[in-house]
Amino acid sequence: MPEELVDSMSNAEREERKMQFEQLQKDMIAAMKDRNKVRKDAISTLVSAAKKVAIDEGTRDNITEEIVDRVILKEIKTVKEQLDACPASREDLLAEYRARYDIFQEYAPKMMSAQEVEAFLTAKHADLLAQKNKGLVMKTVMPELKGKADGSVINQVVAKLCQ
Repeated sequence: MPEELVDSMSNAEREERKMQFEQLQKDMIAAMKDRNKVRKDAISTLVSAAKKVAIDEGTRDNITEEIVDRVILKEIKTVKEQLDACPASREDLLAEYRARYDIFQEYAPKMMSAQEVEAFLTAKHADLLAQKNKGLVMKTVMPELKGKADGSVINQVVAKLCQ
């Protein structure tokens, strides 16, 4: 996150973000106790995917907020594609996908707004914006903002600033 956004976060918000993986595990256990199979399965998917990514990246014992956020965004994208591809006649599958999508959204990281993206770009990349080269700006800022802002929002802001 941009420093000014991190600085504006309260200590409680920082603690909440650090504990994201542990919270997923607690929520999964609570869903099991409540015998809520749909919720348990959805959260279990996130926990398993986060563990897999952490192992693949060699950080098995330290599952960071960044890893969890990346996994959540990837799973949201996957279930959204499933929703879009599912035939309307399969109402059972559509209901399951919608439920999973809603559960994943509860844990999704807060994305930067267009105004926040614009402020970030003008503060950090004013020299690049002055060149009016949209491709170069996008290539530079996308790795920095990946997972923090929607790509289409970034694209719109960059296009506006490069006019």
